[in-house]
Amino acid sequence: MTIFSKLGSSIIGFLDYAGRMGIFLFYCLISVIVPPYKIRPIIQQIYFIGASSVFVILFTGAFTGMVLGLQGYYSLRQFGSEGALGSAVGLSLVRELGPVLTALMVTGRAGSAICAEIGIMRNSEQIDALECMAIDPYKFIIAPKLVAAIICIPLLTSLFDCIGIIGGFAVGVDLLGVNEGAYFYGLYKSVVWQDVHMGIIKSLAFAVIIIWICAAKGFYLHLDRLGFGAEGVSRATTQAVVLSSVAILVFDYLITAILL
Repeated sequence: MTIFSKLGSSIIGFLDYAGRMGIFLFYCLISVIVPPYKIRPIIQQIYFIGASSVFVILFTGAFTGMVLGLQGYYSLRQFGSEGALGSAVGLSLVRELGPVLTALMVTGRAGSAICAEIGIMRNSEQIDALECMAIDPYKFIIAPKLVAAIICIPLLTSLFDCIGIIGGFAVGVDLLGVNEGAYFYGLYKSVVWQDVHMGIIKSLAFAVIIIWICAAKGFYLHLDRLGFGAEGVSRATTQAVVLSSVAILVFDYLITAILL
């Protein structure tokens, strides 16, 4: 009886959590669509989520491309196909590594900060104060972050892809001697619009996932039994980053399986 009681309690708890997250996402999307639209908070969030992440994306993209160039060269050399290095680097970055690693970097840098910010607002009752003043907290707090992420993450992903391809070129062509024309011809022939389209769809989906999970963990801090105060914010932030990262990898597989 105890086992069934615990199992039932766990199922009810999971359904309650899933329903709460679904309702949160619904209100977030509605708050983005329904006017009024305020540009200034969106620009501030674009600076925080997008512009402040550029250095991290450049650094990560360059070294990812360099590693792909190095590993790809020695793998392709066994089959005498070093000329296909541009194709291997381009497809790996545009289809998979660019969207996924960009999303993971943004989660670690901006998603954690968003969760902590909203969690502190919940702790200090600022969100309750907004509701008391008839100000929609979804519109006031979440919507600018969601719009900014939808704008910034595809752009950061494109930047990651470009700098990664340059990094692969630097290692493959400049250091290891792959023919320059073969590198760019392979890239030109292999990477088609369908690959770019897949990368854009993934980056848009990841933008929604990051803001959804990170903002919800802070927003529902008082309901998640994580503890209140600094300890609760710390635990919620850690869970937000872990859950967002796992969700990004799961949805990466699902989107790839649907679009291929």
